[in-house]
Amino acid sequence: MQAEDLQKLVDTRMPFGKHQGCLIADLPGNYLRWFSREGFPKGEIGRLLELMNEIDHNGLSFLLQPLRNQ
Repeated sequence: MQAEDLQKLVDTRMPFGKHQGCLIADLPGNYLRWFSREGFPKGEIGRLLELMNEIDHNGLSFLLQPLRNQ
């Protein structure tokens, strides 16, 4: 993980699928867990989804709140 990845979670929108257009940081936990079971996509989106899954799983989503206001 790189420091700027946290900012990307609140700036990047899901480019495909059921939640297309939703911010990565706002994706529901069950959707993130589905990717965890089925496999994350390759590339940056997959890396961000995996990071968001870890944040959500550990109950740390509140840490992203200050980044939303920048």
